[in-house]
Amino acid sequence: MALSKSIIRQSHFLGTKVRNLRKRNHLTMEDLSARCIRINPEYAPSVSYLSMIERGKRVPSIEMLKVIAQVFQKDPNWFLDDQPEAVDITPNKGSRGGITGMALEPGFLFSEEILQIAIPEMLSQTGISGRQFAQLLIRAHQESLKNHFPDLERAAENIGQKQLNLTVEDLIDIAHHLGLRIHWFSEASTEIRDELGLKANRLVTSYFEPPGSIYLNELMKPYPTRIKYDLAVYIGHNILHSKEGCKTVLSIGHTNSWEEAYGEAQNYDINSIDMLKAWRDFESSFFAGALLCPKVPFRQLLDRNGYEISVHEKVGVSPSVAMRRMTAVSPYPYWHYFDAYGEGKLKAVYRGNGIPLPWGNMRKVKDPCQHWAVFRQLATPKAGSSAQISLLNVGDEPRIYCCESVNVTDPAGNSRVLCAGIDLNPALEAQGWDALQIASSLKEACIHGGGGAKIPEPIHQRLTTIAKILNINWIERGIAQDAQLICSRGGVCPRTPNCYESGKEKKK
Repeated sequence: MALSKSIIRQSHFLGTKVRNLRKRNHLTMEDLSARCIRINPEYAPSVSYLSMIERGKRVPSIEMLKVIAQVFQKDPNWFLDDQPEAVDITPNKGSRGGITGMALEPGFLFSEEILQIAIPEMLSQTGISGRQFAQLLIRAHQESLKNHFPDLERAAENIGQKQLNLTVEDLIDIAHHLGLRIHWFSEASTEIRDELGLKANRLVTSYFEPPGSIYLNELMKPYPTRIKYDLAVYIGHNILHSKEGCKTVLSIGHTNSWEEAYGEAQNYDINSIDMLKAWRDFESSFFAGALLCPKVPFRQLLDRNGYEISVHEKVGVSPSVAMRRMTAVSPYPYWHYFDAYGEGKLKAVYRGNGIPLPWGNMRKVKDPCQHWAVFRQLATPKAGSSAQISLLNVGDEPRIYCCESVNVTDPAGNSRVLCAGIDLNPALEAQGWDALQIASSLKEACIHGGGGAKIPEPIHQRLTTIAKILNINWIERGIAQDAQLICSRGGVCPRTPNCYESGKEKKK
């Protein structure tokens, strides 16, 4: 096909393709512009014009497109809409979180005005509240940054002076120094039913009334780790934001929604106030973890104790706080964290290593994978370590994960399972080994073993080496167990026979 003299109507994916090609070839805009100048200085794009092309703000002339195409050794027609291969128009996110990226093309459909109209309609039709959508955006941002927020870390260190094992009295003193007053109230837990019909005990642990009153539930006195967390959250809110804007209720149950705590109806609209409140709550929660487990001292403690979950007892925090902080302070960046409270119900999620979400709690999934360690532990509590090596396809490639799960009962009496894990493929590659080949071999062994298999000795030795390099004790305990095949949904179950009837029918 001859290149059209008017390419405007065929250029919706052009900018995305140029940007992705440039990044995959490790070129900056300055590099690409310079390369184009060497080919044809008359039609070469400047850096600023190239930026506008990539953002869909400008369409290059046919002559300029030919120059760009020559740099990448492509036919100019390849850049047009007739050949929008998914791999060419999908941003390369690498391992930056578990949410798959998409190209915002055609650009005019993703204008600010259109999104402002379409997002509320989408929320209304899917039953997602504005608050939930705000939290989803924040989680994607958190995962893209690998849970690193140095400004929040520094703010917490300035207040806590990097002290480990702050007591309740220490935190009350900090609160008093900030002009906050502590009050006590008594309120028993109530039984609630979530949107999927699952029963739970809801207990309001504390609330804040502007301008400076913290109210703590007396029922929390036997649970100092929870009191410390709540106090740290309010301290963070007052350090980072104004006291007048901190109207917050903290509770224990299946969700942490302030809307439900206040008894407010679900709101499917979204506005700037929703975003601001959700972001401030996230910042205050992260600040609380950083105050209770300051980065350098906590990392050193984890290193001395081989990243055992039980280290939370030495710091005087809950297992949840300690495990979430592992994902932020560890020098190894490829972590994930789950908090499960029922079959297929996840309360908190962090996926800094790109692990696909098994299934969430917004909608009921009929074919959940029953072999994820966090849900196996929930269904059948296991004494001692619950470390597991898992094989999971991410895209079309198998990856090796290891995690440790622990059973906990919260102060309201609800049973939960907390799970912290890492992606082992990057660690294998760092030693110069072919991680994909190792994962593929282990996957085949598990398939032949009906879904689980003893780890072959050569792979066992390499994983043991990785465990010692990373200094994570539960990796060695996981290696001692059979590796397990897991999947994101039963419909893509790799086991033979398939775990689900629907999967068997598909195979037939």
